[in-house]
Amino acid sequence: MTGQRMRMMDRGEQEAAADLEQLLAAGPFSVALRAAIRARGLGLDRIRYRLRSRGTTVSLATLSHWQSGRCRPERPESLEALRNLEDILNVPDGSLRRLLGPPRQRTRFHPHSPPPLN
Repeated sequence: MTGQRMRMMDRGEQEAAADLEQLLAAGPFSVALRAAIRARGLGLDRIRYRLRSRGTTVSLATLSHWQSGRCRPERPESLEALRNLEDILNVPDGSLRRLLGPPRQRTRFHPHSPPPLN
């Protein structure tokens, strides 16, 4: 050894790492993101700060919504933020993006339009 002490992971950390690995493989996105954030030990505000230092602006509300499953990154700017987030969270490149699957279909809702006729 080079004189540096290697930190041994305790049993709880090993289980958490295995759980994170499984979640990154199978999803769902929101649960995997939440587990990666927890494993990294960073708060959302700290993550936001690190994203901003990379030129990516994401609100705390957006990060919270992504990890709670209320919404997911879909716009090009959000997907770029997710690339940076994967790096910040020390997860394999593309591991969170892969869990998003294909983009959802967007429909336009016009509250004053008559319903379609069958």
